[in-house]
Amino acid sequence: MTTVAIQGYRGCFHEQAARDFYSARGEEISIVECPTFEGLFKALSEGRADAAAMAIENTISGGLLPNFELLRSNPYRIKGELYIPIHQNLMALPGQTLKDIREVRTHYMAINQTRRFFERDCPWIKMVESEDTAKSAIDIAEAGLKGVGAVASELAARENGLEILARGIETYKQNFTRFLILDDSISIPRSGTDKASLCFTLPHKPGSLAQVLTILSFYDMNLTRIQSLPIPGKEWQYFFYADIRFASFGRYRQALKAARPLMADLYILGEYRSFVGKGSPQDGDRHGDTLSF
Repeated sequence: MTTVAIQGYRGCFHEQAARDFYSARGEEISIVECPTFEGLFKALSEGRADAAAMAIENTISGGLLPNFELLRSNPYRIKGELYIPIHQNLMALPGQTLKDIREVRTHYMAINQTRRFFERDCPWIKMVESEDTAKSAIDIAEAGLKGVGAVASELAARENGLEILARGIETYKQNFTRFLILDDSISIPRSGTDKASLCFTLPHKPGSLAQVLTILSFYDMNLTRIQSLPIPGKEWQYFFYADIRFASFGRYRQALKAARPLMADLYILGEYRSFVGKGSPQDGDRHGDTLSF
């Protein structure tokens, strides 16, 4: 059984992502709860977890920028990804109705995602910011709090014996979070590898990024994401984090070999199989084609 570290508590979307990924591989897992993303990497380094599931970006709120630096500064490589639809639900102890609820506790991001529902359908409810969506559900269940609700996942309601009073209350229905899987035990053949996550730095001179992108384009690399973050202590210099998809692993390696002399540093954060499914960039009917050069 694989032990997987997650950021959050039982019933959170990180647990859902981990269980979905490994169940598709026919594997059972146990969960190690970590209060922070730094704690997730600590669980890996201390051997308390064999693998980790970590959120990296959301279709509404964008990238989780500190997590890019955690990927770069730790030795664990990306071995998979998946996209989870984020459906928020109002839940409480069984036997209550919406009119019984006077206070709702949840994470600030969930408050932002569901504010319209509460303002429109139940303005008498006070929204209170909490540490975590799933932790709010846990606290209500363990303390037996009546008149208090939580906004969290369906999994959180199921694992804590809570009753869902309103489903899918998020304002934007096309809300997906991309999760990365860090698991050194997963071996992916080159024939099944079609995506890579890279971090590179460039000489501080005009046109350096354009030159690298031109080479990647020549080798038919498909840029699906690029993110820049400042390099601490170096004014106006940046780490560039890029995700690229490709049809040929050999051609991808040729592209790196051609572009490498133009880079100051290059970190390969992972080479893996891209996720194709509901909510992914390859789900053309839902999101259109990925961005090409």
